[in-house]
Amino acid sequence: MSEFLKKQSAPAALRNRGPIADVLADELPDSGTVLEIASGTGEHAMSFAERFSRLTWQPSDPDPVARASIAAWQAESGLGNLRVPLPLDASGAEWPLTRAEAIVCINMVHISPWTATLGLFAGAERLLPEGAPLILYGPYVEDDVETAPSNLDFDRSLKARNPAWGLRHLARLDDVADQQGFGRTRRVAMPANNLVLVYRRTG
Repeated sequence: MSEFLKKQSAPAALRNRGPIADVLADELPDSGTVLEIASGTGEHAMSFAERFSRLTWQPSDPDPVARASIAAWQAESGLGNLRVPLPLDASGAEWPLTRAEAIVCINMVHISPWTATLGLFAGAERLLPEGAPLILYGPYVEDDVETAPSNLDFDRSLKARNPAWGLRHLARLDDVADQQGFGRTRRVAMPANNLVLVYRRTG
């Protein structure tokens, strides 16, 4: 299969990578390894590695088709700080990496079973040093904020595809974070009714 055929593209990634990167610029460390969970097509990884050239960007995905796309974008980019994607399932008890200075996870929490979110925080606790960020992006349900009709429709469509999927309640996510030694330090409203959530390792 040619590199062209392996490469995939997601319109949402093209739209949101700029606004997400603007938040990352305030939250990522100056140096070290950033592990991206569920990198999908690989377009975010390529864009962020280019913008944050002093960081090593480590993409990952459990899907071999996605990893082929990521690898194709990585090869085309020629970026020395963009690594070959790792086969990583967030819900797994063991990850193929032992340390990172930050973890980024975009649009996974609602398109995966709840066990993947539990595994994400457990893995972040194993890998991240004190004070390091776990940064999430996607749509969430908040008790004190009216959920946009488009997000309610999206939630129904996700559950129709897989009953284990769906938008998660932010309060429940905060509880999981607290249990794994993380505290939420920032909530940023983003375009298209999405949020960036920043959790930092407290101990």
